[in-house]
Amino acid sequence: MTGPGWLADRTAIVTGSAAGIGRDIAQLFSDQGAQVVIADIDQPAALRAAAELEAAGRPALGLALDVTDEASVDQVVAATVERYGGLDVYVNNAGFTRDAVMRKMSPADFLAVIHVHLLGSWLGVRAASAAMRAGGRAGSIINMSSISGKVGNPGQTNYSTAKAGLIGLTKSAAKEVARYGIRVNAIQPGLIDTAMMAQVPPAVLAERIKDIPLGRFGAIRDVSQTALFLASDLSSYITGAVIEVTGGRHM
Repeated sequence: MTGPGWLADRTAIVTGSAAGIGRDIAQLFSDQGAQVVIADIDQPAALRAAAELEAAGRPALGLALDVTDEASVDQVVAATVERYGGLDVYVNNAGFTRDAVMRKMSPADFLAVIHVHLLGSWLGVRAASAAMRAGGRAGSIINMSSISGKVGNPGQTNYSTAKAGLIGLTKSAAKEVARYGIRVNAIQPGLIDTAMMAQVPPAVLAERIKDIPLGRFGAIRDVSQTALFLASDLSSYITGAVIEVTGGRHM
């Protein structure tokens, strides 16, 4: 997907964007003219990613971010507004997994995943929408859910619970902030060809691809392009929506 600078002169924060899907979203946003803030728990990696964008002549800022810490989230948003004069797009992408069947999962591992994915996204939505409202900007907030939040995955009661909760957060927040011209939407990726997928045995992948009507695994760019659509004016009349990027799996 290409366009004539669909995010020109806009400022975007992407959490968990030092690597993986978040990094590609930041890259695509930058390609489309945005000033991008790489916000990640791994500060050195965030600084390196931002430096790569700046080396290409694109404005970027790398910042340390702990999405579970209210002060950290507020500081990243405040630093972004101070540097670029406002905030237009916020992507809640940061996340991780601690998989185990319920009988082996500790409450600590359950809560750790809930805190990062759900509390972290709530803090992000709250801080970003406040900054957009204060700046009088019709912004876009994007929450990264997962198809596991729709159908559930064994061994992921924590992750599936968090990703399902993000849908409720998305719809509730969308209703609260629509009056200010702020849109809140969610993406539910399915099986995406990431480094994590490389760890799955080929026989397992062969079985899973049979469930995908389009007959292939998703590429990282499939998710990034969906985020670009939701961040841009192409989706200006869309809010509270959930877009499945799954190739038709679990439709």
